[in-house]
Amino acid sequence: MFVPFSVSDFIDRAAQVYGRRVGVYDEPMQPAPPLASQAAGGTGLTYAEVGDLAERMAARLDELGIGVGERVAMVSHNSARLLTAFFGVCGSGRVLVPVNFRLRPDEVRYIVEDSGARVLWIDPELDEALADVTAEHRFVLGDDEALFAAPGAVARPWERDENATATINYTSGTTARPKGVQLTHRNMWTDAVTFALHAGLNDRDVYLHTLPMFHVNGWGMPFATAGLGIPQVVLRKVDGAEILRRVRDHGVTVMCAAPAVAAAVLDAAQTWEGEIPGRDRVRIIMAGAPPPTKTVLRVQEELGWEFIQIYGLTETSPLLTINRVRQEWDDLPAEERAVKLTRAGAPTIGTRLAIGEGEHAGEVLARSNTVLDGYWNKPEETEKALADGWFHTGDGGVIDADGYLSITDRKKDVIITGGENVSSIEVEDVLFSHPAVAEVAVIGVPSEKWGETIRALVVLAAGKDASETELIGWCKERLAGYKAPTVIEFRESLARTATGKLQKFKLRAPYWEGRGRQVN
Repeated sequence: MFVPFSVSDFIDRAAQVYGRRVGVYDEPMQPAPPLASQAAGGTGLTYAEVGDLAERMAARLDELGIGVGERVAMVSHNSARLLTAFFGVCGSGRVLVPVNFRLRPDEVRYIVEDSGARVLWIDPELDEALADVTAEHRFVLGDDEALFAAPGAVARPWERDENATATINYTSGTTARPKGVQLTHRNMWTDAVTFALHAGLNDRDVYLHTLPMFHVNGWGMPFATAGLGIPQVVLRKVDGAEILRRVRDHGVTVMCAAPAVAAAVLDAAQTWEGEIPGRDRVRIIMAGAPPPTKTVLRVQEELGWEFIQIYGLTETSPLLTINRVRQEWDDLPAEERAVKLTRAGAPTIGTRLAIGEGEHAGEVLARSNTVLDGYWNKPEETEKALADGWFHTGDGGVIDADGYLSITDRKKDVIITGGENVSSIEVEDVLFSHPAVAEVAVIGVPSEKWGETIRALVVLAAGKDASETELIGWCKERLAGYKAPTVIEFRESLARTATGKLQKFKLRAPYWEGRGRQVN
């Protein structure tokens, strides 16, 4: 028997098996969700209610004439409405385009237009800033008559197709413009179930959304947790002390986060009164960049939380590897265990990894049911990424005798800072547009707080002058804030090859001296 996978499988089971359980606790400052359970202080929705709202959302798209395969964009912080859209939009055969709320208006406009989204939903906090970003149908979240059909509405049934695109997630890469990654129902279903298996999720867990849901669909956790009836606690904005409070007040047991989030929690723990909540209970699953051994030790010793490392990309849904303490390491000294945990990890079930040879020497290659279907409207980029039947990650790495992958370098011009991908080419383009800049190279350098931070090496044009403050401000006016360099370093010249090419690995080398890998 063949039954096509669909992301709606997860909410269908949640509504049937855990319908009376509060499934989502939204932020108190959000507009109260329709049907909000008073037992949860007016900010909670049972899984039966989430399922009902997803049905009404799909029915509303029917009313608007949005057909199967058409795109619906949403620019939002973490919220119950964004969570519901994964089921109401994707589960009805439409394509959700979750947009990074940190982007500048022109960047958001590009994504909305490039994806061809006919519907645009915008967080009320962003409405004014994105006033000039529009679509055929533009609504502000909280205007629930625009978002949901009337109670009792039933959506038109969708003939499931597991190979249909469920989401398009835009990611920065080696081009100045982001690329839309098409993830199918099969990709996302496989990722969610595999993640749940390796992370050991069960219906006694409580999940905290510290990770932005727009980030590869919250790494698939909205689906995995719903299918297992796990209550989901929404965190709108990252704050270390608030994370500790949510862990205490909701009994949180698991969360996903970039290294910068762990740093914020560790900082907050220094002034926290009383015992750190969640000790010997919380699992924090980290990705974005391999953290230093010191961070792993601090999470384990100061917080008493289990540290789990994963590796993946937007293009892989994202899960490719997982690394958590195994039985064989129990008797090792704490620091030695921590060193082992800084590796990217072992391949998940169903994933094959290899290290490239020839022109792709040293590059991490992957094969998995989680690998993207393609880049939206970019067939040449798709063919290049999937050449020879492998996904080319653009990361350099090695696989040790135990089968564990370690990321050692980044072969593409991407900097990962605070868990966000930044195209160095995009930043260079902006700096080049300044009249005083003659040459520029943008590189990532190690940062304890952000993993990596952005440094621009700049050669000024003859007779021109510009300060560091001026150039950083120039970037912030034209890019999302997190993409702006934190340091401008002025140089007399930038070393080039005989053919005039910059060799960034040489420019980066002094900043990474003494480190075993060229990523942080």
